[in-house]
Amino acid sequence: MSENLHCLPTGLPIVRVQAPDGASATIALHGGHVLSWVPAGGRECLYLSAASGFAPGQAIRGGVPVIFPQFSDRGPLKRHGFARVLPWQLVQQSTDGDIASATLRLVDSPQTRAFWPHAFALDLTVRVGGDRLVLALACRNTGDVEFAFQAALHTYIHVDALARCQLEGLDGRPYLDALTQTTESQAGDIAFGTGDLDRVYAGPSIGPLCLSEPGHGDRSERRLQIGQEGFEDVVVWNPGADKCAALTDMPPDGWQHMVCVEAARIHGPVRLAPAQAWQGSQELRSSTVAPR
Repeated sequence: MSENLHCLPTGLPIVRVQAPDGASATIALHGGHVLSWVPAGGRECLYLSAASGFAPGQAIRGGVPVIFPQFSDRGPLKRHGFARVLPWQLVQQSTDGDIASATLRLVDSPQTRAFWPHAFALDLTVRVGGDRLVLALACRNTGDVEFAFQAALHTYIHVDALARCQLEGLDGRPYLDALTQTTESQAGDIAFGTGDLDRVYAGPSIGPLCLSEPGHGDRSERRLQIGQEGFEDVVVWNPGADKCAALTDMPPDGWQHMVCVEAARIHGPVRLAPAQAWQGSQELRSSTVAPR
């Protein structure tokens, strides 16, 4: 499938997926990492830091990092696990009607077994078409012992101005505030203000969310519908000004132009017996309302 592969200026191979209507996504084989999503007739919906190193062995800042088999520092492995810093393989790319898709795969190796002694196959399928991006993460136990894992799609959403945005759909949900290590209950919609949020909302059955940004000047109002299946938790994160300034792979004002809304399995890790499989997905749908 080498004819489907291209390279970033840094040399990292990428896959470009484009539907007949022009909707597109760009995926780096490094980390199985979605770098870009542009819906048909729209503009970029994901945030990707220009200050990211895009180097082998380093995590890419922005887009959609794949978190596996550990979330954050909730275990003995390197923060957020190893999937986002290893090379994946392109195993399928196709167009079916109005939908274009690609599947990338990561399997266990001596390198992964040195950190996590389990046999697995991890697939990420990316589908685009119209106003929609669907990301499906599937894991299969290919070994002979049971294992447990955490996982997340660490989706960075691009916004013009974070302070004007709000996230609907989590009212009344309990969440762990990682900044204060306290458990709180969400009251109303999330207004981001000055950023600096790090919250894990516990499932199950979290319904569709909506991230909205009012129009400004000649800009249309933007709305992003966010749904998920298989993932029971939602993470909402923004570093705020001070923490962003300390990140070497983000510009100082980057926090004002992104927010992470992540589909996750954290509180209830997935357990797979030999030959068992699991799948979780996140769906994003973009729409705009023209200024009056």
